Amino acid sequence: MTEVSSLTGRLLVATPALADPNFDRAVVLLLDHDEEGSLGVVLNRPTPVDVGDILEGWAELTGEPGVVFQGGPVSLDSALGVAVIPGGGSVDRSPLGWKRVYGAIGLVDLEAPPELLASALGSLRIFAGYAGWGPGQLEDELVEGAWYVVESEPGDVSSPSPERLWREVLRRQRSELAMVATYPDDPSLN
Repeated sequence: MTEVSSLTGRLLVATPALADPNFDRAVVLLLDHDEEGSLGVVLNRPTPVDVGDILEGWAELTGEPGVVFQGGPVSLDSALGVAVIPGGGSVDRSPLGWKRVYGAIGLVDLEAPPELLASALGSLRIFAGYAGWGPGQLEDELVEGAWYVVESEPGDVSSPSPERLWREVLRRQRSELAMVATYPDDPSLN
């Protein structure tokens, strides 16, 4: 097998041609990517479920909207916490209960007491489920043109307007990708 260059911490932005309804206009933050596969969370799929309804102690630490997000189609009965620590915490002094993924973005141990992280958190988002790919599967989808791969920004994790995130991420690109942001929701109406 060829060596896989890690895309951990990058965003997968669904192309308009991606036909899978689970990922229509999705923006996925890759939390892990190596030769064994990939795992990420969809950043722009809010649910109507309040965080306080399932993880009461963490509710006051989440940003707006304070709801659970559908992180992907896999393991919808599990929860992942993704948080940004301002300044990213130093390499040797990351807060207890937070594990760095990329830069200032990391995973939160939701079994830990929320007060352990309260003072360190810049933003927190709770995801039900995740998106996962087996070995080589994501690479195949990239070759097929299903995803654009772009740099993430810490603010992407906690965008207060997740319904606009797909267009916003594309619009900030310094290439022809910025034009894709204007792609109509239903091209047949053009």
